[in-house]
Parts: sequence; C-alpha cells; structure tokens
Amino acid sequence: MSDAANYGEGDATFQAAGGEAGIRALVEDFYDIMASNPAYRTIFSWHPEDISISVDKLARFLCGWMGGPRRYTEKYGRISIPGAHQHLNVTVAERDQWLGCMRDALDRQPYPESLKTYLIDALSVPAQAVHRVSQAQRP
Repeated sequence: MSDAANYGEGDATFQAAGGEAGIRALVEDFYDIMASNPAYRTIFSWHPEDISISVDKLARFLCGWMGGPRRYTEKYGRISIPGAHQHLNVTVAERDQWLGCMRDALDRQPYPESLKTYLIDALSVPAQAVHRVSQAQRP
C-alpha cells in the first residue's frame, strides 16, 4: 500500500486501492449499499433498474480518476461529471447521500484509513461540482 503522502501522484491512489479489481469491489459494494440502505433511496432511484452499466461506468471512471488506466474514456469517451449529472436535482442532501454511501463502501474495503480519508476528501470536490452545476440549472 502507498504512503498517504503519495496519494494523488501518478498511480499511487490506483495501486493503493487494489488496482482495477479493488476499485471494482469498491463500486460493487457502493451500489449494493445504495440499493439496500433506505438512506440512499433517492439517489438509487435515479439509476436504471439494471445497474450493471452504472457499475461499469463508475468503476471505469474511478480507475482513471485514481491515476490508473483511463478505462472510461476507452469505452465511453470523454466525460464531464458535473455535465453528465446536470439533469438531476442534486441538492446538498443528495450530494451528502452519495458521499455517505461512498464512505460506507470504503468502510467495507481493506484500505488504510489514510486512503479512505483521502478518497472522501478528493471525491467531495466533484460531488460539490455536481451539486453546483445541478442547482445552476434550477430556477
């Protein structure tokens, strides 16, 4: 596992997360929790009944976002995370649901606490951007 000082540099975060297999496990747990925990019902309802594409997209996105291979771009092309979610009404509550669900999924992983903290802090940036862009679309 990488030292916390290296997270965000090169592929240190990707490696610390267990590479593609570790990220896939994180994302599968994330959607399992979202589907089963009533606290996340709102954000889960935004997904298609078959969440396999959502799982694939998030796992591929996180792979590249953590400094690994850019699997999302290889399969789906470029993405703007805020733009892709602007059609949703992402209030502070939904932003916090997403981050809470991710925190719960991270707690299931064998990651060091320093990585879990780093990831929640880092993921808060795009989560806030999604919220900001979504709300800018509202009257």
